[in-house]
Amino acid sequence: MPADSEPSLRQVVVDASGRLGGAEARHEAELLLLHVLQRPRSWLFAHATDPLPAAEQAAFQALLDRRLAGEPVAYLTGRRGFWTLDLEVDPATLIPRPETELLVELALDRLPPDRTLQLADLGTGSGAIALALASERPQAQVLATDASVAALAVAARNAARHELGNVRFAEGGLDWYAPLHGERFDLIASNPPYIASDDPHLEQGDLRFEPATALASGVDGLDDIRRIVAGGGDHLQPGGWLLIEHGWDQGDAIRALFEQAGYTDVQTVQDLEQRDRVTLGRRPA
Repeated sequence: MPADSEPSLRQVVVDASGRLGGAEARHEAELLLLHVLQRPRSWLFAHATDPLPAAEQAAFQALLDRRLAGEPVAYLTGRRGFWTLDLEVDPATLIPRPETELLVELALDRLPPDRTLQLADLGTGSGAIALALASERPQAQVLATDASVAALAVAARNAARHELGNVRFAEGGLDWYAPLHGERFDLIASNPPYIASDDPHLEQGDLRFEPATALASGVDGLDDIRRIVAGGGDHLQPGGWLLIEHGWDQGDAIRALFEQAGYTDVQTVQDLEQRDRVTLGRRPA
């Protein structure tokens, strides 16, 4: 191939995959290339032998260099899929993870589809949990809160993009329940910060680029969860549910918090990797 010839899309992906390394290398290379080309993944298979023009090569190389420096693919493309939704994300928001879909599944199991319900998502970030619930339960009214005004703006744009009019947004700081003042809900869900503040993982991988306030919570990672569990009963309807996502080694401690606060039907559910992931409990009827 002459030095100045344009490589095919397939060759660009293969070369980038080799530089990235790892199990997700090819997938990441394809996502970056498709972002540059503004094409769906299905298009890439049909056009694998097409040449990549010089301008697009330069744009792709710039993104690849940033990824090699550690920036998350979701921030480079500004998108992340969650549940059935394509969400905008940026450095003001946590990147939605597949394991958080378990929280959505468990919530939906407790939300009858034929009732008008009041739901809340504490620390909504990009709106992933709130919008997934709103899309599956259109009769429900969902309140999504976050301490970050910038994150709430992203979540609101995601709601508008998916035409979900049954979600409202409210700012809340260290007092997780301030935006819920005077209201009671059938279900409150949260994926709060739960990593210990001195955990070395905070300095590794994608976590280096995500908002620290959405990740770390005190020396044992449980400061915010303690607040959420303690205050939940004042904002739940009798029989209402509280569901919290947490770390793989926190299930025992969080079940104890739920039980001390008087919740019933307390249980911890494991994710697909058989790790403790979500703890839930019910306000007594």
